[in-house]
Amino acid sequence: MAKPEFWDDQKSAHAVISKLSHLKNICAPAISLSKKIEDISALEELAEESDDDPALSAELSSESKKIEAEIDSAEIASFLSGPLDGNNAIVTIHAGAGGTESCDWASMLLRMYTRWCERRGFNVELQDVQDGEEAGITRATFRIEGVNAYGYAKAERGVHRLVRISPFDANKRRHTTFCSVDVISEVEDVDIDIKEEDLRIDTYRSSGKGGQHVNKTDSAVRITHIPSGIVVSCQNERSQLKNKQSAMKNLKSRLYEKLQDEKRTEMDKFYGEKGEISWGNQIRSYVFQPYQMVKDLRTGAETANVQAVMDGDIDFFIDAWLRAGCPKSRNERIQDEQD
Repeated sequence: MAKPEFWDDQKSAHAVISKLSHLKNICAPAISLSKKIEDISALEELAEESDDDPALSAELSSESKKIEAEIDSAEIASFLSGPLDGNNAIVTIHAGAGGTESCDWASMLLRMYTRWCERRGFNVELQDVQDGEEAGITRATFRIEGVNAYGYAKAERGVHRLVRISPFDANKRRHTTFCSVDVISEVEDVDIDIKEEDLRIDTYRSSGKGGQHVNKTDSAVRITHIPSGIVVSCQNERSQLKNKQSAMKNLKSRLYEKLQDEKRTEMDKFYGEKGEISWGNQIRSYVFQPYQMVKDLRTGAETANVQAVMDGDIDFFIDAWLRAGCPKSRNERIQDEQD
């Protein structure tokens, strides 16, 4: 970076800066944690010399708990050693079996992940949302930007099951519904040849709230890759060109992930297993009634604090999945559900 000709090639320069930033994000927390451990060791010696002074003992206990939390966080981060874990993530939520109830569940999951991103300091860019007929959404695609965004978010790939008394049922019966969450890594510089004749590009008007917010131009873009059948869309920008660029980046990421899938023999090891959006394929169950519990069927992690989970506090499940190394097979999950 100190070379005079460093900025002559802008693309190469940005790649170097990005790599430097990634390495700093790995080293800086470790260096900081090492210094804090030295400080608390000195504080411990001071507390022993002062004959267990209550104030020093309280401070030592408080600092020890903070360092324990940081060590846990550093341990989790050390598991994110995959080639794409440091990249941004593209998440798509699809409503499944359950009709209006499923659409409402999809909107609840969108809020949950948005709140989770806020907690972690990630930026969220909503790229496409399709509203349900009566309530909620049928599909939503959003981009998560941040350090190791994909490394953490990939733990959420799969089918999520909700059990509750439906607010849309006049008889107040308990309903079970499903939504799928798909997570892929955003890739920038990949050598993927996309032929123009393989693409079908459709434009349409972006959905709005009405009134002054109505979009009067066909700025939304939908791209279909005919050979693979992959469909991507973007409507968050007012410019059709920007929406097309975002959609193409999304398409490249999905094609790259598809190529990676074809090369792997064990999907669970890297990308996870999604299956159909129906009973027996879920990775996590959210039970609101008759009791309250959220349980991850891959790791056995569970909590009764449903409200906190729906407010974005899902690191407990993500950390458990990362510590486990790989998710359980579908048959093991079904057996856990039966047990």
